[in-house]
Amino acid sequence: MDKSTIKEKVAQIASKRDYLVQLLETPNIGTLRVDVDQALEELDELLEEFTETFPEEQ
Repeated sequence: MDKSTIKEKVAQIASKRDYLVQLLETPNIGTLRVDVDQALEELDELLEEFTETFPEEQ
């Protein structure tokens, strides 16, 4: 996988972050809240690692 492909995939994934935040703010999602919170944490870690690996992309 080349650098541009990785950049595109990470951008696609990052664009989904707002949806997860909205879902987390939804009342009555029960135990799904734990999974959504975990997904947000992992997404943030992925974006941070991407920035560290490719600092020129930011």
